[in-house]
Amino acid sequence: MAKETLGIIVNGATGRMGYRQHLVRSLLALRDEGGVPLSDGSRQPIELYLVARNEEKLRELAEKHNIEKYTTDLDEALAAEGFPVYFDALVTKLRVPAIRKAIAAGKAIYTEKPTAESYAEAVALADEAEAAGVKNGVVHDKLYLPGLLKLKRLIDSGFFGEILSVRGEFGYWVFEGDWQDAQRPSWNYRSEDGGGIVVDMFPHWNYVIENLFGKIASVYTETRTHIPQRVDERGETYKATADDAAYAIFDLENGPIVQFNSSWTVRVNRDELVELHVDGTHGSAVVGLFGAKIQPRNATPKPTWNPDLPDTHDYAEDWIEVPQNDPTENGFKLQWIEFLRYVLDDGNHTYDFRSGADGMLLAEAALASHDEGRRVALAERAIAPNQAASTPVAEPVGA
Repeated sequence: MAKETLGIIVNGATGRMGYRQHLVRSLLALRDEGGVPLSDGSRQPIELYLVARNEEKLRELAEKHNIEKYTTDLDEALAAEGFPVYFDALVTKLRVPAIRKAIAAGKAIYTEKPTAESYAEAVALADEAEAAGVKNGVVHDKLYLPGLLKLKRLIDSGFFGEILSVRGEFGYWVFEGDWQDAQRPSWNYRSEDGGGIVVDMFPHWNYVIENLFGKIASVYTETRTHIPQRVDERGETYKATADDAAYAIFDLENGPIVQFNSSWTVRVNRDELVELHVDGTHGSAVVGLFGAKIQPRNATPKPTWNPDLPDTHDYAEDWIEVPQNDPTENGFKLQWIEFLRYVLDDGNHTYDFRSGADGMLLAEAALASHDEGRRVALAERAIAPNQAASTPVAEPVGA
């Protein structure tokens, strides 16, 4: 007997992330494969209901991908029978009102990050979802990518010995929009519209660091708006009011120190757009989203500093590529499978609204660190569950 389809509402279906990563590479791929793979070897068929603001774009998208249901009215989609799952890929400033509607409708909710424009609001949203008893999850896609899965295996195997430090580099040159079109939307560079590299990327660094290396105790950050003027999608010049680069140091509770540079104003000279260099007492690794290479202690060269002579040693040759022993899948798709199996009571999903709020806690602490010119302890800004509405957020303090 055929299974009933699991209906999923996709809000923000025509946006960059909503369309490419979540719709095409995840949900449509699952639909065309027969549905979500379950633990018993069967598949759960899915059906999609698309929501977006531009009706013409929405209709074209739906017709292109053979999707029957679509609307510009979120209330209409939430009221439809057979669609118990809501996904949010809206811009951040529109997210909270939409998610609150989904909570009121009793939907299981999966969302992009950040979950809200402020940490206090993100905690309040987690409180509301838990009080309503709705299952909820936040995208943590990078943990599911091949490079970081290799890194996790290295850590679990004890390869590093004691991890001493981590250096992260992320970024690329985003064109200003005048002589070449920008690769990112203009709102990313306006703080009044929820833009900024700290708010965009630090929630990612939070879950990457805390799930691989340890809990973040404090942060020191310097931010910059290196490009003060850009050109938007209509060809109009605008003032960039949000940070386009951030230089951070994270202290972890269990000892390691993490340095992370994030920039949309850097030209790439590395193998991937994101790289982590991890040093430990027994070995080191350089890991991207896909590749990973290692240098164990017993194969480490012995450099000698001599500024008077050219160094002819090829240090890149001293590293060993970690093989891809398992099949690779799109990271977004893998987490979708995990979340939908959780909705179907066929598995667990760790990354809920509260983990999303933790990402905003780090972002706000980092911005406060820049403003105050000091290291900020995260514990001083934390809000206890169910206290978001009544507990003021503490001012940052020097550690």
